[in-house]
Amino acid sequence: MFDLDLSAAHPLTAYGWDDGFAESFTPFAGQGFVPGRVVRVDRGRVDAVVPDGDGVRTVLADTALVATGDPMRVPCTGDWAVLDLANGRTDDHLDGVLRALLPRRTSFVRSTSSKRSEGQILAANVDHAVIAVSLADALDLGRIERFVSLAWESGGQPLVVLTKADLAGDARGLAHLVADAESAAPGVQVLAVSSETGEGLDVLAAVLAGGTSVLLGQSGAGKSTLANALVGASVQTVQATRDRDGKGRHTTTTRDLLALPGGGVLIDTPGLRGVGMWDAEGGLSRTFSDVEALAEECRFHDCAHRTEPGCAVQAALESGELAVRRLESYRKLLRENQRIVAKTDARLRAEIRRDWRQKQALGRHMMERKRGAGR
Repeated sequence: MFDLDLSAAHPLTAYGWDDGFAESFTPFAGQGFVPGRVVRVDRGRVDAVVPDGDGVRTVLADTALVATGDPMRVPCTGDWAVLDLANGRTDDHLDGVLRALLPRRTSFVRSTSSKRSEGQILAANVDHAVIAVSLADALDLGRIERFVSLAWESGGQPLVVLTKADLAGDARGLAHLVADAESAAPGVQVLAVSSETGEGLDVLAAVLAGGTSVLLGQSGAGKSTLANALVGASVQTVQATRDRDGKGRHTTTTRDLLALPGGGVLIDTPGLRGVGMWDAEGGLSRTFSDVEALAEECRFHDCAHRTEPGCAVQAALESGELAVRRLESYRKLLRENQRIVAKTDARLRAEIRRDWRQKQALGRHMMERKRGAGR
């Protein structure tokens, strides 16, 4: 029977095991199963760390028993699993099978690129969502807002990390870039780091110590290099960006959970060409809290913030308090998120169609009035 002792010396504590997960595992503890944390998923099999005396070992387990057509319920890196190590298969070099997943506390989800509008979980049970943004290219504030919105929605704490700070020029220029990133992510810590010089790495390591973090960003953002620097070893393959366009190459092809020497674990992910919104209304509200705070001051509660009288948002645009770019980004992400939700929510689809018909009717009415006035 597995020992649920949660002392500091417990072998799984370093991987995030605590009282809550122990309680979730209790129904399985008397059946000869052991808990393990999924550190990698590959073609229907998972690598997981399990207790081994005073330490841990990595086992390979089959996921056939939890196979499902729902992409939101398949095993993911960061999951806590119930493992049966008594039924391994030596012919396939399997140590056992995965019997069940413990309930997830958080999950970072994006919409897939498929026309089926499915969600894809990139990492589970994360405390920090580390959004890596390269300073080798111009800052894309809209992309930061997109990642931060999904990070808030995941239940984790967003953290924006500006990588390759050594390429940003002087200290004043770097400070401006940090300030720009902060403007796109209110309430989110922004750190500038350089894996080349070591700048900011000690602060980042201290923030990530003791928890689970997922490293997210585009190819070429320096994620694998940053992961190696944090781990203190070459655990991830690194390739140079292409000379002709500065774009990165996909060097990480799986999501791997890595133990950090200062405590905590880090999930490194492949470079993401696109990150679609996925039912992230709450995350958008937190990312654009400044816009929504202004909207509450508008004269009309259903103000569209375009030409309505008494619009606090338009007043903020005219005074320079709110950037036009930020309002447009907010509207774009809201529309995208609404489309995704509508594809799986019949009631919302009906509301959108009804709203669209009302707008069309109003447009026709206004055109008729205009024509009548011109006669």
